[in-house]
Amino acid sequence: MTTAPSTAPPVDTAPATSVSPTAGLLWSRARGLLVALTVLALAGLVIAAVRSGEQHGRLDPRSADRNGSRATAELLADRGVGTTVATTVDEAVAAVGPDTTLLVTNPDLLSVRQQSALRAATSGSGGRTVLLAPGPASLDTLAPGVRAVEPVPVQSLPPECDAPYARRAGSAELGGITYTTSAATVDACYPTGELPTLLRLPDDSGNGDTVVLGAPDLLYNSHLDDHGNASLALQLLGSRPHLVWYLPSLDDTAATDGGDQNFLDLIPPGWKWGALQLAVAAVLAALWRARRLGPLVPERLPVAVPASETTEGRARLYRQANARDRAADALRFAARARLAPLAGISASRAHAPEALCPAVADRLDCDAARVRTLLFGPAPADDDALVRLADELDLLERRISPTTRDKDRTP
Repeated sequence: MTTAPSTAPPVDTAPATSVSPTAGLLWSRARGLLVALTVLALAGLVIAAVRSGEQHGRLDPRSADRNGSRATAELLADRGVGTTVATTVDEAVAAVGPDTTLLVTNPDLLSVRQQSALRAATSGSGGRTVLLAPGPASLDTLAPGVRAVEPVPVQSLPPECDAPYARRAGSAELGGITYTTSAATVDACYPTGELPTLLRLPDDSGNGDTVVLGAPDLLYNSHLDDHGNASLALQLLGSRPHLVWYLPSLDDTAATDGGDQNFLDLIPPGWKWGALQLAVAAVLAALWRARRLGPLVPERLPVAVPASETTEGRARLYRQANARDRAADALRFAARARLAPLAGISASRAHAPEALCPAVADRLDCDAARVRTLLFGPAPADDDALVRLADELDLLERRISPTTRDKDRTP
């Protein structure tokens, strides 16, 4: 007596194996990246905090930091000079007058529109304008006829001019930027070599003037009591009863010049050339260090890798790449190659569904459509479906194998 083979499709009886990633596996994969991102974030916060602390209150008359200027404002207040802080060009322009000194802390940060507004307001007003370390970006508009030459170290310099305020102050900490001018009447003081670092240019009315300082260091709280810094600062900023301390701000709506500008227009030319040179250097370095590939040389493997380990390694690669379609194709290809001789099909037609599927279905007495879906169907939708496919293919081979069929027979 023999037991008849089951007519149920093999796809319904395969065991299921779970391959869903666990929390521990996800953590082991992601912890290195998370640690690196955390370190980068902390480093960025520390650097930002350190730099913000260094720049906080720079040249601000309200700040008592090392680089603030509160000491200068208090000395001026003791002598009856009132200080008004302006953060927009509109506030600075509105305060300009014959009894006012306008101090611009960083003229190069001003846009062309802001510079033009300041020049129109101060020209002929009879007041004084003090520019701290102006460069080529602002001199053409705010101090016509003055040209920045070269940067020099900030140091204690003697006045070496006949200006009364310079002779009374004596040596002071200046330097920074040296200047030349084509003006006929000018006070050129505190030179480095032959180029001055302080210029005073009277305007056409003869009542107002413009003062150009090559460095702002003498106004810092930490430097005010050095040499003749305090005396020079008080004489330059206290010649009028009102002082407008202009600190350019990003909140100033007049900072934009208008017009259509793209990102590349905002990059200084020096950075563009630097980026181009770095790109050329990177290409040359890549050509220099690139590996020269020669002809293939066959060699014996140093070790013999078991087939099971190779299969497991390839399976892990498929899983990392989510290549379930390729994994399923490999499983089905191998199964069809083994099933063909068992079903009486030649190896050349093992992968033809019209030949293989009916033969396997006749051997197992089951539906040929279900066999076709198993051997030639679509790719699994997830990892669990891929595992079920592998189990079902294995069950199909065992059911059609002669050895297995002999074991199924009972007397």
